[in-house]
Amino acid sequence: MNRFVKEKKSHSLLRQILSAAAVFVCAAFLLIYGAGELSQTASAEQAKSLQTAITRSAVQCYATEGTYPESLDYLCQHYGISWDSDKYVVDYEILGANLMPSVTVIPLT
Repeated sequence: MNRFVKEKKSHSLLRQILSAAAVFVCAAFLLIYGAGELSQTASAEQAKSLQTAITRSAVQCYATEGTYPESLDYLCQHYGISWDSDKYVVDYEILGANLMPSVTVIPLT
């Protein structure tokens, strides 16, 4: 056997197609999984942002009017708070006129 002469390797066309298909399926799976993770992270960040906006608006109301808003509707009408009610549930609990209200935002998806 001559070590300087390359032996022909028999790679079948079917093996090449199957390996390319396996790589494609793995890449597609990783792409779909990554998109799902990104969507969940974005939804959580949007909920956190909405909660921060409501809290800041309540503090602004307290600073300008002397009391925290009595309802979430008051914040919506006078301070421009809005959200997609199909995506989030907002719980706004009043603890007292001079106590910070409890704000909880729950993503529905």
